[in-house]
Amino acid sequence: MSHDSSTILEKEWESPLSAAVSLRDRDIIGNVRRALERHEVLLAYQPVVFSAAHDRPAFYEGLVRILDETGRIIPAAEFMGAVETHEVGRLIDCAALELGLTALAKQPALRLSINMSARSIGFPRWTEVLDCGLAKDPTIAERLILEITESSAMVMPELVTVFMANLTRRGVTFALDDFGAGYTAFRYFKDFYFDILKIDGQFVRGIDADPNNQVLANALVSIGRHFDMLTIAESVETPAEAAFLAESGFDCMQGYIFGAPTAMPPWKTSEARRA
Repeated sequence: MSHDSSTILEKEWESPLSAAVSLRDRDIIGNVRRALERHEVLLAYQPVVFSAAHDRPAFYEGLVRILDETGRIIPAAEFMGAVETHEVGRLIDCAALELGLTALAKQPALRLSINMSARSIGFPRWTEVLDCGLAKDPTIAERLILEITESSAMVMPELVTVFMANLTRRGVTFALDDFGAGYTAFRYFKDFYFDILKIDGQFVRGIDADPNNQVLANALVSIGRHFDMLTIAESVETPAEAAFLAESGFDCMQGYIFGAPTAMPPWKTSEARRA
């Protein structure tokens, strides 16, 4: 078979697959958009605890949850990849930020992190939500943490650094999420305004018995210390992992062993009891 014939054959096989993937993504985006229009979106809160005091949260992370028509939570893994570069992704960031700012306004003692994509920088609605939320209470900015994934930050590093500099002056804190999973160019790293470094869970799982993960995690913690960042280990699931991470010098930890994401965190549970 000639090279040209082989290429044509490959295209014939690829086209149906590409069409199926495109159709699937359009269905996902449509479902998420309709859920946002119905306001079927909420935050699930997961504690980030101090390594030296597991019963004391340093802050909570607000994880966005999208509901379908039946009230079932649509797993983030089903839609995040499809919406990241789409406008719906920006609308999810807007909804998450609005819910987070509302929670901060209602709970003066709460410190909360909210995820965002670097692609939402400059999105007019996201900026409007942020400005309106920060204007409600002068303490909200200093209690808000914006989490940006490593891969997202590196899409447009120069824009991210300017954006972070402006909000840092207003008191907002920044966390670099999933550190180690992406491809950070270290020539940019020193220019970012990240205060918190969250080590990706792939380096944490089974770390107490995995010499390779031990070396890698310790190297990432060393980077965080050098740049004077608070270091957090993600996806901690066992006491053995937690003990090793504390001994290694991680400032904080996050994972199911300390609490699963829940729509009814302690302060909401107290409110429900009073009602």
